[in-house]
Amino acid sequence: MLQTHEQAGPNAVGALGQPAGSGLIGDLQARRSVLPPGGSYAKISDAVIQAGSGAAQAELRVAQLKANAQAKNWLPSIGPSVNLTSLGGLAASLLLEQAMFDNGRRKAERAFASADVEVAAVSLSTAMNQRVFDGLTYYVNAQRARAQATVAQAAAQKLQEFNTIMGKRVAGGLSDGSEQQVLNQRVAEMQATVSVDLQTEASQMAQLAALTGQPMAGVNGLDTLPDTGKSSTEPLAVVKARGEGARAIAQAQMQLAGMKFGLSTTAGLDEGGVNPGLRLNGTGRLNPGAKDNIAALQQTGDVVDRQTAEAAETANRRIVALQQQKANLASRRAQGAEVLQQTAANLDLFTQQYKVGRRTLLELVGQYDAYARLQRDQASLGYDMALIDLEIARDRGLLVDGARM
Repeated sequence: MLQTHEQAGPNAVGALGQPAGSGLIGDLQARRSVLPPGGSYAKISDAVIQAGSGAAQAELRVAQLKANAQAKNWLPSIGPSVNLTSLGGLAASLLLEQAMFDNGRRKAERAFASADVEVAAVSLSTAMNQRVFDGLTYYVNAQRARAQATVAQAAAQKLQEFNTIMGKRVAGGLSDGSEQQVLNQRVAEMQATVSVDLQTEASQMAQLAALTGQPMAGVNGLDTLPDTGKSSTEPLAVVKARGEGARAIAQAQMQLAGMKFGLSTTAGLDEGGVNPGLRLNGTGRLNPGAKDNIAALQQTGDVVDRQTAEAAETANRRIVALQQQKANLASRRAQGAEVLQQTAANLDLFTQQYKVGRRTLLELVGQYDAYARLQRDQASLGYDMALIDLEIARDRGLLVDGARM
């Protein structure tokens, strides 16, 4: 589960002196899956999540632990100090050091650690949404193959019936063997199509079983998702860009602080007692390239703003493109339905004409074969649209409840 710094540890404090609860992580936790509860998609999602390897969760936990450690960096440090004396011996003491003025370096370290947790949280959300999307893609493709196989099986059976009639016509001398060969080829082609569809279904379900760790043969049908294309939920790519931007700014602040002089108090404890002192930290501005380095670091905020805006533009363009692709598929399906209806009417006409001897059996078979293949292609379009819905939901991070991560 995603944890804010307040949940991660009792001593966690914010990078700006405020509580370390992260708005970014809170946003991820508040997201709710658009998969209908109890539906086929939800069953696949539950199985995929339960079988997750947890690598992204481990990375987030490591980042949280580092943030907890950095949250205490304002405390004085204590450790051994070993010096070489003028007599060639070693003098050991215990050194206590407390920063008095560090140009905001420790504050920036806390901000960096906090941003690192946020980036890890977004990576976790992205990984889990992608994993669920992969499982649902296997499932939808398997359902598509099953629907196409059903159409092809019915067509193969009907063509075989025509082939039986042709066999009787050849035996009676009404048709020659070449017509029988043509019809045999059509039957074989449709049976091969059935075989390919069934193999595709088995392959997709096998990959889904490997992902979930259990067979999912009892799940059937597609669920209808809400229109996430117009959702106000920010895509995960944009959220991650903001988190990485905050981390980059904190890192630049750390580097800027390190280029200036800092001051800390020290207290050494040895055999002679306590020896208080002051220590200068940082590199100062004596290095010739320091001015340019500082100017470059000060531009980090502008670079981050531009990168975040670019990420938002790219993500939004992608969603718009997917919406347009879905609209095109919907238009194709509507047009295909009209063509399919016309083809069915023509097939009925061919059947009547065949019965009265105005059409040959091969002409009727050719019309039926075209109808069956169009019907099979038409059955596929709805599954293409379903995959686009899932893809948009994945990009927005809406395939998994934030509370489950």
